[in-house]
Formats: sequence, structure tokens, C-alpha cells
Amino acid sequence: MTRLLALLLACALTATAFADPPAADPVIDSAMTEAEAFEGLSPKCPQDIRDRQRLVAVTYVGFDGRDHRGQVVVDRDLVEDIEAVFAVARREKFPVESVVPIALPKFRKAGAWDDDASMAANNTSAFNYRLVSGGTTLSNHATGRAIDINPVQNPYIRGKAKPLPPGSVYRVSERGTLTADHPVTKEFVARGWTWGGNWATTVDYQHFEKPLKKSE
Repeated sequence: MTRLLALLLACALTATAFADPPAADPVIDSAMTEAEAFEGLSPKCPQDIRDRQRLVAVTYVGFDGRDHRGQVVVDRDLVEDIEAVFAVARREKFPVESVVPIALPKFRKAGAWDDDASMAANNTSAFNYRLVSGGTTLSNHATGRAIDINPVQNPYIRGKAKPLPPGSVYRVSERGTLTADHPVTKEFVARGWTWGGNWATTVDYQHFEKPLKKSE
């Protein structure tokens, strides 16, 4: 029994040693209630999609080097993935500008959620019931199964068009930039997500998605 207790204690100490330390007095970027996080949602959004969304609190390192606390809305099945990825980002000290639901008033245009405003602010966000950029089909963001991270450092580039958001530039040496071999990207891919930085014609460095499988 004594040996068993010693073994259990050793395992507990090892787990604690590798666990992320709790954030001490983080900068609060977002502390919305659930009602606030869904205010202004498009009336076209089906109720079953809305019911699947979860408001998730995440901790990350800001560009100021301090711990920040934000929130992201994702499909209920992806909560664990998002928490794991942000844990990796924090351990790697990968800086994130902000993580705030797109329902924030300054991210709206004529009362509606506006992806362009969120991108221009370099905000990281996920759920947004909208069409794909420049298309007529629903984006995976519309089901909470896609996330955009640091849009200014990781722009959307379609062919020879100028990168979006305006003024953004993709430089692998820039802090907060994602690459194929970055631990954050690798964590997403290991969990079955697709990175837009690997796309051919249209490259979306900020974008990760994990569409719902037809059998699900």
C-alpha cells in the first residue's frame, strides 16, 4: 500500500510539473455573457446550429507579453480542441492580439456581425453565420467549425488580389505568424483540422477548419 501511494504521488507531481501554470491577473479582453455573445446573430441562422455553439474562455499571451483572457464561440464538439490549441499557444508564447466574439458592437456593420471589422482589428474569432468570402455558400464559420487567428499577421490572399485585411502582410519572421511547422498549426492538424495556409489558389493563413463529417 505504501509503495502504491508513493507511486500515485509521483505521478501527480509529474503531471503538475508539465501543467500550464494558472494565469495571474490576466488582461481581460472579453468577459461577455452568453446573451451578449449571441446578440445580433443573423436571423437566418437555424436554431439547431445556434444550440450547438459554446462560449469558451481561453488564456493566451498578448503582444505585450502578458497573459490575456478572451472568449471564442465554437461548436460544442470542438471545445476540447480549442482549449488544447490555446494551451499550446500559451506554452509557446505565441502572441495573440485578442480573442473576442464577433458580436462585439465595434465588429458590427448596420447592426450585423462584420468579419471585415473583426479582421481589421486583428481579432481572433470563430462562429459567425455567414457566407464564404466572395462566395455564395455557407462558410464553416457559420457552424462554429472554423477559426481565424491573428488576421493581420496571417492574411487571406485570393489569387493576385491584395491581401485581406487591408495592409496585412505575410512574413514568417513576424511574431504571431503561423507556418506549417509551427506547434499551433501542428496541434490543429493532429486533431483533424485543415489549415488554409496549405490551400493552393486561395491561401488563408489565419484559417483553420474542421467541417462536420457527413456521417456525423
